[in-house]
Amino acid sequence: MIGRLRGALLVKQPPQLLLDVNGVGYEVEAPMSTFYNLPELNATVTLHTHLVVRDDAHILFGFGSESERSMFRALIKVNGVGAKLALAILSGMSAEEFARCVQEDSVTALTRLPGIGKKTAERLIVEMRDKLGDVEAAVSLPGAGAADKEVVENPVEDAVSALIALGYKPNEASKMVRAVASEDASSEELIRMALQSAVKG
Repeated sequence: MIGRLRGALLVKQPPQLLLDVNGVGYEVEAPMSTFYNLPELNATVTLHTHLVVRDDAHILFGFGSESERSMFRALIKVNGVGAKLALAILSGMSAEEFARCVQEDSVTALTRLPGIGKKTAERLIVEMRDKLGDVEAAVSLPGAGAADKEVVENPVEDAVSALIALGYKPNEASKMVRAVASEDASSEELIRMALQSAVKG
C-alpha cells in the first residue's frame, strides 16, 4: 500500500495530479479541497494517499491532510458509495461541512452534490454518524502555499472539464461555470465558486 508521496508537482488538471517522486511519475486523483491548497507547479508537495485496486485499474488518490484521507476511507465503506462519489463529496464540500450535514440530518444539502439522490444521502447520514468521531473535521494542508494563480489557456474550459470528471453532466457543468465566470479567475477559482454555488443553491 502506498500511504504517502512527497515530490515535485508537475501537472495540475483537476481531478488529476502528476507527482515526480525521485524520477518516477505518479498519477494521483485528488478532491478539489486538496487542489485549492496546492503550491505552484514544480514545488515540492506531500500527499497522504489511498490506493484503490480494481479488476481493470489501480487508482491512487491523494489528500492534503490525514483528516481528508480518513473521511475518504470512511465514505467508501458506506454501502453504495465508491471512490469516485467519495471524491465528488469532498470536492463539493469540506469535511467539516459534510460532518455538519450528517449531524444536522441535512439530506437536502447532500442531494445537491452530483450522484447523490435522497436514498444515498439518507444512507450516508445514518452510516457516517457513528464514524464521525474517528474523523477529524478540520481539513488543512500545513505548509502549503495559496492556490496557484498561474495563467492557463482557457480557465472556463478547464473548470467545465473538472466538473464533468467529478460527475456533473456536461450541460450542467457548463451552466454552473458560466454563471460564476469572470475574466481574471483561474480554473481553480471557477471550480470552487461553481461548487459553492451548487451546494448553496
